[in-house]
Amino acid sequence: MKHPPEVEVKDGLEKKFKKVLQAPEGFGLFEAIHDFIEHIELNPSFSNDLSYRTKLNRELNIPAKYDYLRQVYQGLEDARAKTTQDLGHARYMNVLDLNRIQNNELSESNFFWRKRALFRKITGEIYVRLKADPDAQAAPANP
Repeated sequence: MKHPPEVEVKDGLEKKFKKVLQAPEGFGLFEAIHDFIEHIELNPSFSNDLSYRTKLNRELNIPAKYDYLRQVYQGLEDARAKTTQDLGHARYMNVLDLNRIQNNELSESNFFWRKRALFRKITGEIYVRLKADPDAQAAPANP
């Protein structure tokens, strides 16, 4: 029996999240985060679950946390593109840091390497927000 598309999208998100959890420290972790963010980016149904429009997202700082993960995604996309276009300083530095991790040049001065545990934690927070049942969030608390 075929699942509805929204179930397949949520199941895909879960698979991508499990890969992040299981990824060893190193470049594989950043590739798993990239794939997790790519899945979200390819499924616009997730955008409302991460927007500043909801009070809970603002309180949990979800959009800013998602932007951190998006830096990993964009950095790997930029590295793979091999473009001669000017990416700007921040994106260029992200590519350099990710390339260093890929080449096992690990250093605490590397922003991505230093924040690897935080990125894994933030991925979990984003996953929880996206997996949450919207009806349960909107339900009033029992008196």
